[in-house]
Amino acid sequence: MRTPELTDEALVLDDLSVSRGRGADAVRAVDGMTASLPFGEALCVSGPTGSGKSSLAIALTGERDHSTRIVGGGATVCGIDAAHPGRARSVLTFRVGYMAQDAGVTFDPDLTIGEIIARPVAARDRRVNLRQLEVRVSALLDEVRLPLGAASKFPHELSAGMRQRVALARALVLDPRLLVADEPLAGIDVEVRHVVRDAILRRREEWGMAAFVITNDASFAAEIDADRMVLSNGCVTAVQPAGGEPLATPGASSDLAFLRGATPEA
Repeated sequence: MRTPELTDEALVLDDLSVSRGRGADAVRAVDGMTASLPFGEALCVSGPTGSGKSSLAIALTGERDHSTRIVGGGATVCGIDAAHPGRARSVLTFRVGYMAQDAGVTFDPDLTIGEIIARPVAARDRRVNLRQLEVRVSALLDEVRLPLGAASKFPHELSAGMRQRVALARALVLDPRLLVADEPLAGIDVEVRHVVRDAILRRREEWGMAAFVITNDASFAAEIDADRMVLSNGCVTAVQPAGGEPLATPGASSDLAFLRGATPEA
């Protein structure tokens, strides 16, 4: 298979629609979203629970999730058609690092933290140099401010916030061109939330990684200098360029609260 070439944009969404659920229970989670994200830039998506944010994130990653699928429009992710990746799916999952919402809860309890972080590499190359992989895991643990001894521990021995930082390390282990992070600050203590910010900023500056982040945290979006969008009932209702003024669609002025970091009252 010829490896698809990277495009100028890490992400191009053209009237994208995403379905969540199966059969009669399927719903339109995202409806007609259009956006683009150049390499080296960041985009934060906000919105209420159930607005389609997590479904959107899953649809862009190439993960095999039969309950979430692209049903309309287009999504080109790191040069690959995310709706129909075919044999290029392995390339897509290599170029995209995915940090799922509450990822730490899904860790295999029988794997050590070191094995969890290394798994994306080991799954692709069974002949990987184990010493080099160990060094790579150690470097990532240090970057997310976890002790090197954490590599030999099991998930239940770490706090929820520490597991969240392990999930970030795992998402970055393949040096992705695009990071898709769903609520990356969940459970992380205020004192160490800077490790998420610094990891994103360093990779953006040094090798042009793009970041697509699901978060309602306006201050974090500002810290990573991100453009912002608000999803409500699967539709984009408000946008704000990094450092610019927010703009809402008619009748959706209440959604501007998400751009300010406040949740509108029901």
